[in-house]
Amino acid sequence: MSFFKKCIYFVLSIQEKMLTRSLNKTLGIKQSNKRKKYFTDGCLLSLDSIAESEKQKMEEELALILKSCEYEPTQVLEYIKKHDTKVFYIDNAKSLSSVFENEGFIYPQKGFKALYLNALVKNKPSFKTDGMFILTKGEINKYYFIYHFYNWYAFKHGIAGMDSDSQALLTKYLLNDSQEEIAKLQLGDIYKLKDAIKQDKSAIEFVFKLCQKYEGAKKALEKMQDNGANL
Repeated sequence: MSFFKKCIYFVLSIQEKMLTRSLNKTLGIKQSNKRKKYFTDGCLLSLDSIAESEKQKMEEELALILKSCEYEPTQVLEYIKKHDTKVFYIDNAKSLSSVFENEGFIYPQKGFKALYLNALVKNKPSFKTDGMFILTKGEINKYYFIYHFYNWYAFKHGIAGMDSDSQALLTKYLLNDSQEEIAKLQLGDIYKLKDAIKQDKSAIEFVFKLCQKYEGAKKALEKMQDNGANL
């Protein structure tokens, strides 16, 4: 199945923008260029600048890893395995939809969802799982896989928004992004959700840039339009 059919980039991006607007309304946040700044050791620091710098550094590292692996999922998977993440293959990834997951990187889980995933990959019964990759047997779509590799790498590096709780909130509110539901969230959860939206958008943009570079911008846009994107 096409990467764009599985992810539908622009649909997700539009959902994220709508959710961000709803969050901003809930918090009473207005668009502003003002950023919080702090003094430390006689220097003025912007937290936004630091976060952006960390993201750029991470993406540079990602690009080098992907290049060394020739952008081939099978080679990248070997890198993933060497860094203590298990990879499982199943006959049909549609079974993951029962617990609102897609094939690719699955964040650590607890409870009955973890029990279901353990049964699916034939792990020992447990109400807890570590982060892992679950993929359908057969050919892996390069761009779809790189999106999940980005998320895995960000998770491993402790990037805000890439933890299990934040991602669970993102999944829930992409399915139901009503302002009333968002208003019920605690402030801490709202900020987790905002971080998750930001990082998911970064993953999408990273993969789209790769697609533009190696397939050409026109071809990339045509693929998106073919899959229902409103450009």
